This record gives sequence, structure tokens and C-alpha cells, in this order.
Amino acid sequence: MESMLYHDTLVTTPVVSRVPRATTTDWRDGVPTLSNRQVTLRELRLNDAQALHALLTTEEVSRFISPPPSTVAGFERFITWTHRQREAGQYVCFAVTLRGRDTAIGLFQIRDLSGGFETAEWGFALGSAFWGTGLFEASAKLALSFAFQTLRARRLEARAAVANGRGNGALRKLGAVLEGRLRRTLCKDGVYLDQHLWAILRKDWRGVHGHRAPRVY
Repeated sequence: MESMLYHDTLVTTPVVSRVPRATTTDWRDGVPTLSNRQVTLRELRLNDAQALHALLTTEEVSRFISPPPSTVAGFERFITWTHRQREAGQYVCFAVTLRGRDTAIGLFQIRDLSGGFETAEWGFALGSAFWGTGLFEASAKLALSFAFQTLRARRLEARAAVANGRGNGALRKLGAVLEGRLRRTLCKDGVYLDQHLWAILRKDWRGVHGHRAPRVY
């Protein structure tokens, strides 16, 4: 399952000043580490670039996502960009690691769409060796809890190529609602693909998963 917001042009996108918000801003100074029994989500580090390049540029993983960086150096630039965007209060990116280990096996991204995270978009990519293991769902629940409880998002949107059965199925399993079909919105190898638009509302997430917060370090 995969849906990723990154593409190379984002690295050159200017970072604007922080958006004033009434809620907590501690995450702007450093993404917290979240953990459950299976996985740990932490901030990306430059030394994650090699592992992410090896796992996320395979044909299987990159088939339905915006083209990831094509080199290790490209991933390093991306990681630096994520830190700048987090400091500006616009974006958060977590590395996914197995509990008790420190090698990145994927990532989760949350991007502000409304100037305060009331409406946000999320994306994810996980190495194919870890598909079907339950690690995606374990990671997604941590990321969603962070979005709704810490960022105070009211609505979280995701896009997945219509042909991406695994990604669409994963979003549905998490409780996302299919809201529409976006025509010709993802360009892959010169071909434009349709995407499904999914959304999860904070009230729906609380109703299904309760108020328990993930373990934070």
C-alpha cells in the first residue's frame, strides 16, 4: 500500500514563515517519537536516505506514487526539506521503523491544506517486504492519532490511484470514506491516472478508536 506526497520539485519550494496557531507547537521544534508494540515512528534523519532509496524506488513500491528521489543524495535533500517544512509549521514526516530497531522501512507524511491543519492530507510509503504484515496498519494508527490529537486536524484526506487495490483497501480498512474520483490527477510515465479521494474525520476516528494516545518519547 502506498501513496506519497513527495516529488522532486518540492525541494525547491520556498518555506514561508510559521502559521500562528492556538494549539501546541512543540512538534515544530522536533517530531515526537511514537511507539506501539510493533513499530516506532520518529523524525527522518539524513542517514535514513540509503535505506529509503533502496526500499521505495523499487518498481513494485513506486508504481502508484509520485516519483520518489532517484538517488541517495535526492533522498538526503528530501529529508532536509522535511525538516524545514516542519519548522515552518506546514508539514510533518515520520520514518517508520520496527520496534527495537532503527532502520527506516517507510514513511508517513502529513501536509497542512488549510493554514492550521484543520484540513490536512496524508501520504505513506512502505517497503514491499513489509506489506501484508500488519505493520502498515500499526503505523497508520500512530500517524492518524498524531494528526487528530496533536495537530488537531478535523479532516484528513488521502489520494490513491484507482488501480491501486492494495492502497485503497488499506484506507477503507482504517475507516476512510470514499468521497469521489479525481480524473487524470496522477502522472506516471507520461500517462495520467485517475485517483480516489478518501477522507477520515476526527469525530469518526474517535468513535472507532477511542481517545487512547500513542506512547510518546
